[in-house]
Amino acid sequence: MDTDLLRAFVTVAECEGFSAAGKVLHRTQSAVSLQIKRLEDQMGEALFERTSRSVVLTPPGGRLLPYARHILKLQDEAKRIMGAERQGELIRLGTSEEQASTYLPELLPRFARQFPGVRLEVICDISARLIHDFQEGLLDAALVIRHMPTQSGQLLGREPMVWVIADDKSPDEWETLPLALNPEGCIFRAHAFAALGRDDWRWDVRYSSQSPTGINLPVQAGLAMTVKTPRSVPPGCRIVGDDASLPELGHVEIEMHRSPGRSSEAFHFFCDELEAIVTGTESVECFETLNETVASSATE
Repeated sequence: MDTDLLRAFVTVAECEGFSAAGKVLHRTQSAVSLQIKRLEDQMGEALFERTSRSVVLTPPGGRLLPYARHILKLQDEAKRIMGAERQGELIRLGTSEEQASTYLPELLPRFARQFPGVRLEVICDISARLIHDFQEGLLDAALVIRHMPTQSGQLLGREPMVWVIADDKSPDEWETLPLALNPEGCIFRAHAFAALGRDDWRWDVRYSSQSPTGINLPVQAGLAMTVKTPRSVPPGCRIVGDDASLPELGHVEIEMHRSPGRSSEAFHFFCDELEAIVTGTESVECFETLNETVASSATE
């Protein structure tokens, strides 16, 4: 099946027209129409219903669309990987910006000395999307906050969540707590809502950002408070103590996902060293230690 024809088909479906699709594909409208006609001849089905005002998918076209998108995605990924192999090994790591800034400064120089020819691509996003991308084969490794157990996730440890506020501010100054949080899908946001809801606090999300910088700025300015781990408290801010009577937030669990298809020495070195740095961080309670504590309590 000609992927050029599939790409024309997907573009027409997304643009809802041949003229608009031609602009995206840098082809004339008649050239795009010819490609669709060739694909329809191969499929033995009409893929679009054409009227004077619109172009819509027929039922066979609707069935083909998700498969066409998947084929094109695999083709693009294969081209990228093959190109990367010609340039040297590539390791794609997914993690949050705050984890990257905490753990990678120690790892990168060490890794570069050991494997100077290996390239690293770091993708920063919230954990839920990173896990999805890992499962789709778009990442080789992911260091994330666990949302739910998965087959590929190796639990490394856990970190406490803390309320964070500007050094010169107190929660008592606000009748309604102004919050700065990540968008929906972030586990820190969910824990904050659950904790405040249990104790009937009044709160309002005043600032929302995917980036830690977008969260830190209003907190540092004394305009809001947020939820972080102790390692991520920004300059000019402090952890709110027990005296403020804010509800406890509990812990989050840290996990690593490694692609079973990657077996190079460089990949194993990178992942092993990253794991050692994470579990050796002061604020992280090592999962092995937690297991030993639980087992000891059970035998007493």
